[in-house]
Amino acid sequence: MTRGHIAAALIAALSAPAIAQAPSAPATQSTSPKADLVPVAIETSLGRIVIALDRGRAPLTTANFLAYVDSGKLDGENFYRAMPYGAGGLVQAGITSDGRKLGAAVAHESVSETGITHQAGTISMANFGPGTAKTDFFILTTDIPAFDANFAAFGQVTEGIDVVKAILASPVSATKGAGPMKGQMLEPAIRIVKAKQVGQ
Repeated sequence: MTRGHIAAALIAALSAPAIAQAPSAPATQSTSPKADLVPVAIETSLGRIVIALDRGRAPLTTANFLAYVDSGKLDGENFYRAMPYGAGGLVQAGITSDGRKLGAAVAHESVSETGITHQAGTISMANFGPGTAKTDFFILTTDIPAFDANFAAFGQVTEGIDVVKAILASPVSATKGAGPMKGQMLEPAIRIVKAKQVGQ
């Protein structure tokens, strides 16, 4: 899976008017398991981001992400995309250097199952459609409730939202990227120096 394929799939979903107008899936927080938070630090070339992954409410998505973190497969990869949206936007990262580092797709945990909605600071999985997410993830700097219907959110930034915003504001290429993705590819990309569980 190439950077272009992953980014194109996400941008197609995000830029479609139907998605922007889609009603949010109902959250069922009352029936969701209690939160079991796993802090992960992502050291980037612009600074440190700490994310509390919600293993209690999104166990499959969290386990998938931790597998990449704990194996060191995210180290040396990049935040490669910055997409403006309303008063904020999102930044996207993942494994783009070598497809052999990718594992199997993770089953989709919907917002209606987890109760984790797409608010500012949320981390969520990019996908070609529910049940196709592997490694690419995005972090929001603004609320986008329309994403609740299609993407699996699984945690929240607890430190370094200023770093996320700095990535969003970083220079982009005027020519790279196809279709609506054009003008959103970071140049240079923002390097993930190290991703690890806090305390390890």
